Amino acid sequence: MSGRIVVGYTATKAGKDAIAVASGLAAASGAELDIVLVLPGEGRSVITPPDASYDRYLLGQAEQWLAEAATSVGEGVVHREHARYAESFAEGLIEAAGEFGATHIVVGAADGGSRGRHRLGSTTGQLLHSSDVPVVLVPRGSRKRVTDAGVPRLTVAVGTRAGADVLLDEAVALATDTGASLRLVSLVTVDLPASVDTGVIRLAGAAHAEEVLASVLDRVPPGVPAEILAARGDDIQDAVSHLDWLPGEIILVGSSRLAQPRRLFLGSTAAKLLDQIPVPMIVVPRTRTPEGAGR
Repeated sequence: MSGRIVVGYTATKAGKDAIAVASGLAAASGAELDIVLVLPGEGRSVITPPDASYDRYLLGQAEQWLAEAATSVGEGVVHREHARYAESFAEGLIEAAGEFGATHIVVGAADGGSRGRHRLGSTTGQLLHSSDVPVVLVPRGSRKRVTDAGVPRLTVAVGTRAGADVLLDEAVALATDTGASLRLVSLVTVDLPASVDTGVIRLAGAAHAEEVLASVLDRVPPGVPAEILAARGDDIQDAVSHLDWLPGEIILVGSSRLAQPRRLFLGSTAAKLLDQIPVPMIVVPRTRTPEGAGR
């Protein structure tokens, strides 16, 4: 990866988690890191009216926080720090990603989440409806799971809906950049009323999953290690609970079919996955931007 990664930083544990994951991803892929701290723009609340001395203090504090964040970036990773003004944190990150030509935006979990679990807040919610580049969602406590081994494996939740090709392309590109292997997973689940013959549905679903996985595996280029797995369970959460996860592993999911072209939209399946997955999740837009197509 010869591009740049934007990481949204806050002086919190979630911010440290985001820096750790972004730094590890940059080190593994050869990307450069842009640490962005977003300050309130001119439209900020009347609680903090414009004041030159306050603004100078806020900017100075932001620069201090950014300097502290930079000390945790892995050795050898080219990085820059930016304090930017925007109407919202998400808007500032999206603008920064566009300006720097970033391939990914990395953000930590919202406050209140359990360790090893995702929690979406207003910032991530806005990003997942507005970003035109993949967004990396980092669960709480991820900084303790980052290792020097880089990114050993990428799990890809594959399917047949619109955007599946883009998701696989993103996964293959990232695997090539990082040297990670691919684990192509189809979630065969049953979440139906008791009156439905779930046994028949399970058999049909399992056969279809194997067929889909085999066709996807055929499209993985030579030289990229890949395996296929059909995860089974009574529902999405149950199926995911049986998966194992390596330190440093990342999962990739596609956007909902409801997403606008070149935009993200977290679908119901991906949202359910967040409740169970203890590793960073990359949400990929339904179609690529012209810049990303040649990555």
